[in-house]
Amino acid sequence: MTLRLSADTPGIDRAAQLLRQGALVAFPTETVYGLGADATDARAVAGIYAAKGRPSFNPLIAHVPSLQAAEDLVHFDDLARQLARAFWPGPMTLVLPLRDGAPVADIVTAGLPTLAVRVPAAPLALRLLERTGRPVAAPSANPSGRVSPTTADHVEAGLGDRIDAILDGGPCPVGLESTILMPVDGTVRLLRPGGLPVERIEALLGTPISLEAPGDTPTAPGQLASHYAPQGRVRLNVTQPDPDEVLLGFGPINADLNLSPTGDLTEAAAQLFGHLQTLDRMGARRIAVSPIPERGVGRAINDRLRRAAAPR
Repeated sequence: MTLRLSADTPGIDRAAQLLRQGALVAFPTETVYGLGADATDARAVAGIYAAKGRPSFNPLIAHVPSLQAAEDLVHFDDLARQLARAFWPGPMTLVLPLRDGAPVADIVTAGLPTLAVRVPAAPLALRLLERTGRPVAAPSANPSGRVSPTTADHVEAGLGDRIDAILDGGPCPVGLESTILMPVDGTVRLLRPGGLPVERIEALLGTPISLEAPGDTPTAPGQLASHYAPQGRVRLNVTQPDPDEVLLGFGPINADLNLSPTGDLTEAAAQLFGHLQTLDRMGARRIAVSPIPERGVGRAINDRLRRAAAPR
């Protein structure tokens, strides 16, 4: 039976103890709930892939409590350090060269010479990472390819007894996974849009960046073409739904569910995965989605929706 742990000192201590013992523990970040395992323990990390049904060629993000802890695992150049100082703790992941001898199991990197690393902003996640004292590998705590969880109930509904514990910290405020960047040779490659808007990164750098099309093998999490998908088929940019479609709306329109009646993209991002989870519970077989502006976190919302709508 999966333990449900409270977000207090005893609950955090128990979660950290379980992680150090090789258990799987779901925990909230500011983005979504992650399914954590000790990143130094290959057997524990293999449990993540088994519980999620995740392809083993899909790398994981290592979560750490500070920039200093990240520097123990990967090499930072000046550009990477500029990004980290500007946006950590926060919803940004950096893909950087792995240090020789870094205590990270090969299965975390999927055999790549790089490691995706992040310092989350959620105080509960930081306390858990500090108490664990080891990097924690953590993809989203959901079956692979399905909708990411933003509450402990979503985690329990998706993974059930396949994991050891859930640290319940309430709903995640951002609601979209982290933005993934790879600094290379003085430039920044955007591998996945997310909770950190691209415009803020461009303002820091003084130069535009664009989403890089993934190759056959993912270099970062969240790059598979079909991902974040509900059970029903998804049709995008719909202004007039068909009679048998459930409408997921945006803005001041009549809809079965609305991401933000006022057209607030931040609210829409926070609601996206929760509403997709609700559509699953409703048994929606065909889902129409209103147009979402392609700006700010709207870029990340549209990225997730395009992957949700991709052929499976």
